[in-house]
Amino acid sequence: MYEYFMGQITAVTPFYLVLEVNGIGYQIFVANPFRYQEDPKKVVKIFVYQAIRENDMTLFGFYDLDEKKLFEKLLNVSGIGPKSALAILANDDHRGLVNAINTEDVSYLIKFPGVGKKTAQQIVLDLKGKLDDIEGQVTTMPGQQSLDFIPAQASPFMKESLEALSALGYSQREIKAISKNLESFEADSTDAYLREGLKLLMKK
Repeated sequence: MYEYFMGQITAVTPFYLVLEVNGIGYQIFVANPFRYQEDPKKVVKIFVYQAIRENDMTLFGFYDLDEKKLFEKLLNVSGIGPKSALAILANDDHRGLVNAINTEDVSYLIKFPGVGKKTAQQIVLDLKGKLDDIEGQVTTMPGQQSLDFIPAQASPFMKESLEALSALGYSQREIKAISKNLESFEADSTDAYLREGLKLLMKK
């Protein structure tokens, strides 16, 4: 129904952002909400996908059209829901994802939360050789956990990034395993910490 919205970001949380368009605030779930922490006066364009179920209507947002196309293709895979698809898209390495699918690299795919061996094999079966139109190859969710292991001296950016990883579905064990590495990482935005955290998770 909707292709994209243009408006101003009025709120950013680990789960979603709020985009105000002509006086209406839309709650939009995105893979990395903190990617959109910019000048609040700036007008941004977010591509959207509207998911409608019996008693629920949810908007999912994407940085560009290629990201939206990839999300839609992932949703066509049996065993992949919107939350799992967002967690997969949160990693910037879309080239690596496409290569993993085309080379049947199941060990790469099972690193994503909610993706087991069976689902990874289904992704390969359904999408291998079918992602050539994704030009970007070159480039309140339930279940948030209480992350009580976060050091008190950790930067607020780091804390928000770990909460965002939890919102994506990564386990406390996985998040705790990389938190030490993130303590020595220095950046001035949650987005940077989150990107680094995702890279560390994919290396494990």
